[in-house]
Amino acid sequence: MQLTTVDDISAAEQRIAGRVVRTPLLPCPRLGDPLRLDLAVKAENLQHTGSFKVRGALNALLARVERQGAPAGLTAFSAGNHAAAVAFAGRAFDLPTVVCMPPHAVPTKVETVRRYGGEVVFTDDLAGTCQALAAERGYHLLHPFDDPDVIAGQATVGREILADGPPPELVLVPVGGGGLISGVASAVRAAAPGTRVVGVEPVTANALGHALRTGGDALAARPVSIADGLAAPFAGRHTLAHARALVDEVVEVSEEDIRAAWWELLDATKLLVEPSAAVTLAALRAGLVDAGPGTRTVLVLSGGNVSPATLASLA
Repeated sequence: MQLTTVDDISAAEQRIAGRVVRTPLLPCPRLGDPLRLDLAVKAENLQHTGSFKVRGALNALLARVERQGAPAGLTAFSAGNHAAAVAFAGRAFDLPTVVCMPPHAVPTKVETVRRYGGEVVFTDDLAGTCQALAAERGYHLLHPFDDPDVIAGQATVGREILADGPPPELVLVPVGGGGLISGVASAVRAAAPGTRVVGVEPVTANALGHALRTGGDALAARPVSIADGLAAPFAGRHTLAHARALVDEVVEVSEEDIRAAWWELLDATKLLVEPSAAVTLAALRAGLVDAGPGTRTVLVLSGGNVSPATLASLA
């Protein structure tokens, strides 16, 4: 299977230029000093729709338009952040959008989809229902992670990290289905092959780690985590291939460690981030990632779509 190339990433950069926020890479000694790291955060919570997902959604749609023309509409399945990104892309190109979301989806993420004009269908069979709707309506199904164009769009996160300073020695990336880490690893390893790229996922929602261990199997039970944005039920063929080739390690963190790191991240950065963004800090605090003193480290903050109820649970 062909992996994402430098040319793929450059094409994605050109397609989405001016359509996405160039998010900042922010030094954070408040977090780094206690860990003896030179640490910065990539604030994708400041992206349109509140997460990195809009990069991949826009690139995939624009690539489809280039190759085949505009589709009749868009459909997608997602716990929330990809759903919002697809609705955002649909509105930008005046395309009807329907997204399949789980019945337990975070209410604020559902509201975001609807605010961008997306129709929401609640279902426990996300992929199956989405495929049926795409066939019924003649819409283009925009996959949340297992799509080369989506991965190339997410790779622009890594390209920006490299442009904003000396190459980091360690990049930690939250992992759900694996689209973000596939893209970031593609960009970073191409330009800075000595940089370690480590994925972090909840132990209760470990689709990519499970697939790496089993050869590609999906999770047997529905993943559930406070980091709901990472609760993918399976890893894709493309993301699994990228992880095998380019990712140094995938580690798993407990719910307790995510919650503790989430509050520390909120307090230290003064950024509104969702629990999914805190898994990387949780891994460092738990000693799951080997990083020597002074290691130039980047944490990718994947999103900032958190419900008031979840925020209140920290009190």
